[in-house]
Amino acid sequence: MTKRHLYGTGLIGNCAYIAHIEKNTNISWLCFPRFDSDFIFGGMLDREKGGEFSILPEDNAFTTEQEYLENTNILKTTVTLDNGEEAYAVTDFAPRFMNFERYHKPLMVVRKIEPISGEPKIKINCKPVTNRGKKKLKPSMNSNHIEFLGAEQEVRLTANCSVNYIMEDRAFRLQRPIYMFFTYGQPLEAPVESTAERFLQATTQYWREWIKSTSIPHFYQKLVVRSALALKIHQFEDTGAIIAASTTSLPESPGSTRNWDYRYCWIRDSYYTLNVFNSLGHFQELERYFEYIQNLPTNINGRYQPLYSITGSALLEEELSDLSGYLDNQPVRFGNQAYTHIQNDLYGQVLVSLLPLYADKRFIESEKSHSAPFIHNLLDKIEETMNEKDAGLWEFRNLAQEHCYTFIFHWAGSCAAIKIADRLQDDSMKEKAERLRLQSIEKIEACYVPEMKAYAQAIGTKNMDASTLQLITMGYFGNDIERANNHLKMLEKDLLAKDYLFYRYKHMDDFGVPETTFLICAFWYIEALACVNRLDEAVEGFETLTKYCNHLQLFSEDVDHKTGSQWGNFPQAYSHVGLMNAAYRIGQKLDRPNFL
Repeated sequence: MTKRHLYGTGLIGNCAYIAHIEKNTNISWLCFPRFDSDFIFGGMLDREKGGEFSILPEDNAFTTEQEYLENTNILKTTVTLDNGEEAYAVTDFAPRFMNFERYHKPLMVVRKIEPISGEPKIKINCKPVTNRGKKKLKPSMNSNHIEFLGAEQEVRLTANCSVNYIMEDRAFRLQRPIYMFFTYGQPLEAPVESTAERFLQATTQYWREWIKSTSIPHFYQKLVVRSALALKIHQFEDTGAIIAASTTSLPESPGSTRNWDYRYCWIRDSYYTLNVFNSLGHFQELERYFEYIQNLPTNINGRYQPLYSITGSALLEEELSDLSGYLDNQPVRFGNQAYTHIQNDLYGQVLVSLLPLYADKRFIESEKSHSAPFIHNLLDKIEETMNEKDAGLWEFRNLAQEHCYTFIFHWAGSCAAIKIADRLQDDSMKEKAERLRLQSIEKIEACYVPEMKAYAQAIGTKNMDASTLQLITMGYFGNDIERANNHLKMLEKDLLAKDYLFYRYKHMDDFGVPETTFLICAFWYIEALACVNRLDEAVEGFETLTKYCNHLQLFSEDVDHKTGSQWGNFPQAYSHVGLMNAAYRIGQKLDRPNFL
């Protein structure tokens, strides 16, 4: 039997950077100074060239356990030596808390090592790299820190233990708590021990207060809390951009070559994420994203591209690297060619994403009254692209169609614009939006295949596509449950795998036939089951899907339904969004008192 593959990392972050930490304490992925920068540690993609930052026993016989401090993004790894008499814990976190009336989120990894039992001998191995692993940074010892030379900015490891031991790769006995600050740019110029403890306490308090301020349903609340915490650190707070994932080139399936760089802001992914933040009752993320969208460049025709860098850069040229790749899966890509694609669903997605800023009465009218030209432009782009073929949400590289999913968001965006027009008291905007809503419905109905009683992937084809589950979850069928259920049954017949897992589609694409299921499609399916009042199946399906997480309840992009293996970039913001939306939908349908 094929062994089940799970990603053995947790992640920490502070909305400025994200680091992946393996069960063996090694930081296997860390990009500074931004999510999409060069990596400082990249062992995830190449064990030889990727560097290392581990804290391991001198005797390599040990076991580990990893967990998050409750309701935080602070990760604790407990290492127990096989002799059973010695153990220690490594607590890793990215500082984040209020300071001088703004969030303090330095480019700094803090690592606390404390003995639990005995006096284990440990070795701290810190070997950062740059230039995509081609260059090892040169260590230079100082009295209380090591400076690593060769990066664009100063890289420093400051510690309250012997830096000679670290320089010489020597093991030493752990007899007291050790604190380390790994910094990029601005070094630590403060007491090590007291600063680390103060930062740890303040960061713990920040995350727990953030969770307390969220509106989370009782249905699988613990799982939703973890997903919310994971999602939060995927927003680059400086600009408001939200990335799809913090990793690149983790394959959709072994040997598939479907290895993509997901460290960018897809406008589509952001829609689903912001929908969740709205459900959570967190509007700050919405407002920051609104600022990001308004500052994105367009082409000479005023049109957007599907994805941008986290600072809004339009050029994301795709380059291949000679790194060995995750588990030797190549190619390793930096950048993403999808920025050149035509994906027209994004205009409606922006409109639906921003609707809460206009529809929610907690925002005063004057805050958004200046944005009418922006909304008009989005409607103009829906009108211009209504009859245009595009690459669709699955980003087909050599196939352009009139995708049903695109028309769904033309329709939804137009409906949102009608409400925005009412708020802005803009009659011309409302007239345009109502006209486009009707045109969108005509296009959606052109995707209908009568003998299947279902809507196909695009006009002129009979291929089924999981994205059309959105017809159900977004309310296109209204109260016509029979019509919605007919469509759902056809999707089930064609795309449903075991354990409620779901394929995106099954037909040939640019890289062959997809081998793995797409996790967000499975959660869309769970939502759809709830919408058509198949609630028992929805609950059973949700509970079944929750087993496809790793040891920290983090979910990947893809799942191999034969082995239950996780594949694709990890953790995938999309998948966590799907989980949360499904939990909210089921919670609303159940509508039970919390004591039952």
